[in-house]
Amino acid sequence: MNQSKKGTIAVSLTNYLDSGCIVAGASGLTLWAAKFDLSSFAVGLLGAVSANAFGSAFGALIGGHLSDKYGRKFIYTYNLLVYILGVVLIMFSMNFPMLLIGFLITGLSVGAGVPASWTYISEMADPKTRARNIGISQFAWSLGPAIIFTLGIIVSPLGLLGNRLLFLSLLIVAVVAWSLQRRLDESKDWEAEQAKLNQSGTKPEHPFKSVFSNIVNVKSILFLVGVYMFWNLVAGAMGFFMPFVYETVGGLTNTEANLLQAVLWILTSVATYFGFARFGDRVSHRWLFFVGAAMAAASWVVLTYVGMSWAGLWSFVILWGISAGIGAQAFYALWSTELFPTKYRGGVQGIMFFLVRGSAGIWSIVFPIILANLVFTVAGTIMIVLLIISLLIGVTWTPSTRGRTLDDITKERYGNLDA
Repeated sequence: MNQSKKGTIAVSLTNYLDSGCIVAGASGLTLWAAKFDLSSFAVGLLGAVSANAFGSAFGALIGGHLSDKYGRKFIYTYNLLVYILGVVLIMFSMNFPMLLIGFLITGLSVGAGVPASWTYISEMADPKTRARNIGISQFAWSLGPAIIFTLGIIVSPLGLLGNRLLFLSLLIVAVVAWSLQRRLDESKDWEAEQAKLNQSGTKPEHPFKSVFSNIVNVKSILFLVGVYMFWNLVAGAMGFFMPFVYETVGGLTNTEANLLQAVLWILTSVATYFGFARFGDRVSHRWLFFVGAAMAAASWVVLTYVGMSWAGLWSFVILWGISAGIGAQAFYALWSTELFPTKYRGGVQGIMFFLVRGSAGIWSIVFPIILANLVFTVAGTIMIVLLIISLLIGVTWTPSTRGRTLDDITKERYGNLDA
């Protein structure tokens, strides 16, 4: 197995742990709420500080910068040890503060790992297989929910103990992932950039200053945040609150809710592997993105206006499940590594991830309050509008990067910038 494939598989486990801890919390949210008698605000707060929102937002801001300064491998050497600590706290939570701290720590760890993982995969990939490798990482991301929700169904008779066991499964994967990742070679692009800086003998300015003083960067950030943030406001709320919605709005049992989510994520996994990973290097990015974004909007039209009959629910699951595999997150993961120079590729991803997951944190507090006080049609209509905005931004300003080297893309966008 070559270094690119080995690195892609090892680093992709970070994405599995990201989505896995989100849905592990989501699948047991009603159980935790009942155990600790949580208010709707407390439920929203759990979502806000988790890997779904503020926790990962601040983690990405820190981790992205560190991966540029000390290397991609630096993150892999230490980050998952923090994740393991957070998972252990959740597993043994005896009160709400302990649970909240556990969610926050895992969120910080996940956020720190995501910019480094996408950057490493992209830098190590052949230009003609970059989308495929990113697609494999997204496949791992979608496998997390598929596996965790399936396990959730199996352990559901155990109640809250079953949910604690879900986090135990994440702990085991985290230990394996840490063992693999700490043995990886450093990114050759990062090493070349460091050699260039050492030869110049000049102290580089703070990367954040470089990012925001360049109009090309600013436009790219606005584009990528626009594509990802509006989609993620919907997907983030779904990732953490959808079982809660199924149970409180649709009247489903916890097992039925987890079953729907398991099928949804299995479809996402299949669509990611056989859709984005297989065709992302071959077909028009604009058209592939459009198909995924249109299906996402259509799924929420069905759920909002057809209702939560079984026909409506299964139509929603099929449409959203497939769309998520070829949609905004996969393209964001790809484009965000392609549109910036090596010297601040990780840091700028951290900034964008901070903005995206931070907005999701605010929405995580607001969304359950909307559900509790307004009819579901209002919340659903908001979701549809957000998805249409993401669609329009992505289709209008799709970048031309398919099959090109990162150096070639950088030279076209920045001229002879020392990148």
